Amino acid sequence: MPYDHFEAYDIKVTEEIKERYKYILQELGEDVSREGLLKTPERASKAMQFLTQGYHQDAAEILKSAMFKESYNEMVIVKDIEVYSLCEHHILPFFGKAHIAYIPKGYIVGLSKLPRIVDIFARRLQVQERLTKQILDCINDTLQPQGVAVVIEASHMCMMMRGVQKQNSVTTTSGFRGQFEQNETRNEFLKLISNKFS
Repeated sequence: MPYDHFEAYDIKVTEEIKERYKYILQELGEDVSREGLLKTPERASKAMQFLTQGYHQDAAEILKSAMFKESYNEMVIVKDIEVYSLCEHHILPFFGKAHIAYIPKGYIVGLSKLPRIVDIFARRLQVQERLTKQILDCINDTLQPQGVAVVIEASHMCMMMRGVQKQNSVTTTSGFRGQFEQNETRNEFLKLISNKFS
């Protein structure tokens, strides 16, 4: 089967962003007419629209679309969810892993929806602290479980490539609601996400 890849972009928006990228490249001293850069402004325009598509998506609706009544009331964990986002201070990437847990109260959610909401909030200009809280609040407000926990571990290119240039630093943020505010439940979650199962 031949490779068929299609992404829809607003033509007007793509053109406007493309022209701005062309101007930026020229101001940096580049020759935008050289072969290697001819299509770069358009590619950059489409890439930026893709990387910020979360502004146009509703994470709560994604969760609501896959909520199911269920009497299960033990901890549910989805860990090592890949995170790719853009720091709003320098528009440079940060990336890492998110770990999410919740304790249901009458409803469970399709497991694939938790990584989906991570992507929705990550595909915006972000700071890691806000990203953590947005994921936490969305799950808590939509599912209304007994508790929610979110931990994100990420490396930031703004620290690695510029500024302090610390290549091995990792930033960890966390948030807890409900039963996860109790030490015993929180510690169980933290222990489980740190375990490496074979």
